[in-house]
Amino acid sequence: MLVALPALDDNYIWLYGRENCPVIVIDIAETEKLFAYLAERELQVEAVLLTHYHDDHTAGVASFKRAYPQVPVFGPPETREKGAEHIVAAGNIRLPHYDIQVIESGGHTANHVSYLTEDHLFCGDTLFSAGCGRVFTGDYAQMFQSLQRLKSLPPETLICPAHEYTLSNLGFAESLSDPAIVRQEVLQQRFTEVRALRAENLPSLPTSLGLEMQINPFLRAKDIKEFTRLRQAKDNF
Repeated sequence: MLVALPALDDNYIWLYGRENCPVIVIDIAETEKLFAYLAERELQVEAVLLTHYHDDHTAGVASFKRAYPQVPVFGPPETREKGAEHIVAAGNIRLPHYDIQVIESGGHTANHVSYLTEDHLFCGDTLFSAGCGRVFTGDYAQMFQSLQRLKSLPPETLICPAHEYTLSNLGFAESLSDPAIVRQEVLQQRFTEVRALRAENLPSLPTSLGLEMQINPFLRAKDIKEFTRLRQAKDNF
């Protein structure tokens, strides 16, 4: 099971689970919709994973813990004050039903992490479809290196970002004429698919790393200089 549960304005709370197993929940922006979804389907939760400390990823953690006090919450050091009890960096989390790789992916925030389990990458605000997160730290080199780590994963990896930003990101990618940055024919096909999905109020996500390697200018940037130029241009797009 893989569910992108809409939250707030454009966030997703991700739920992932094997059949007949408890689920893991990634980034809790709020709890009303989450509680309703879990109750309606009688789902148990094995763990909560936090990618970074921003409120639109953590504001629901306290409420969740009141309702599910036994469920462990994992996150990077910056999420300790947001409710993370188990602090993680690069390495592995071994749960009864899941083995999760923690990948350092700072740049949007200093300690941002992503989580990989069974070819599903939950990358918070580091990587989006056709885009990447704002570099709030100002450390473009850190963000560039984070994207290098993520792009080294297998092309079939499913990318599960925390926001529905795809149409905006595709618009920026379309504005770039350099074929080394974006494969326009693939981009236009993706544009058509996403417009149809959003017209039905369906998520444009997940995407695949293989697809993103063709349409995402930030993954295709050849060096830190080009990445910084692109990211600053997107900030003003």
